[in-house]
Amino acid sequence: MLLDVRTYTCRPGRLKPQLDLYEKMGLAAQKRHLGEPLAFLVTETGPINTYMHIWVYEDAADRSKKRAAMLADPEWQAFIAASAAEGNLVAQENKLMTPAPFAPVKRS
Repeated sequence: MLLDVRTYTCRPGRLKPQLDLYEKMGLAAQKRHLGEPLAFLVTETGPINTYMHIWVYEDAADRSKKRAAMLADPEWQAFIAASAAEGNLVAQENKLMTPAPFAPVKRS
């Protein structure tokens, strides 16, 4: 199992507009290709103006295949273009992680 942990930082005051744009234009396309996220989180304490989502893949090959299909999707491309035009994001961090043997990730 491979977890893709993605953290995004928005300009001050732009978190809600970014999430609204994602929900309206990006979420359906992303779920169509990647399935349901393990989590989609908004920071309450710590670095403000950030959100995180975690996607689960079988392995690196599964991730590559699914992400390539998503990147080729015109609906996803439209979201990426709209997000860039809005200029809400200032940083993105991606981490590929695997669960520790004593704490497997359980999917329902």
